[in-house]
Amino acid sequence: MRFDLDVLSDGTRRHMLALLQLESELCVCELEAALGEIQPVMSRHLALLRDAGWVTSRREGRRVYYRLAAVPGWARLFVRALAGGGIPSKALTASRARLARFEGRPARLTRRAS
Repeated sequence: MRFDLDVLSDGTRRHMLALLQLESELCVCELEAALGEIQPVMSRHLALLRDAGWVTSRREGRRVYYRLAAVPGWARLFVRALAGGGIPSKALTASRARLARFEGRPARLTRRAS
């Protein structure tokens, strides 16, 4: 699989990857809450990341959960760097706080094995 680096030119997509690194798995509604964006915007970003090989998804009922794909070592290091300081800490802290306050957060029936 090829990994398209062009999709990383967008700050929202880099922020999404950092959140997925920290949270392991998120659905569109959780990403909406964390980033303050609307569903069509989040879905479009996720489709680009999925098509480029950066994320994968699983369906649980009506929800689709996204997580980082099995990427090469260099790509994993890049995503870890985003989560560890590549995204401004204030922005990442704020998005995680919004996510924690999100009352509509779905309960997962299954958990991804780490």
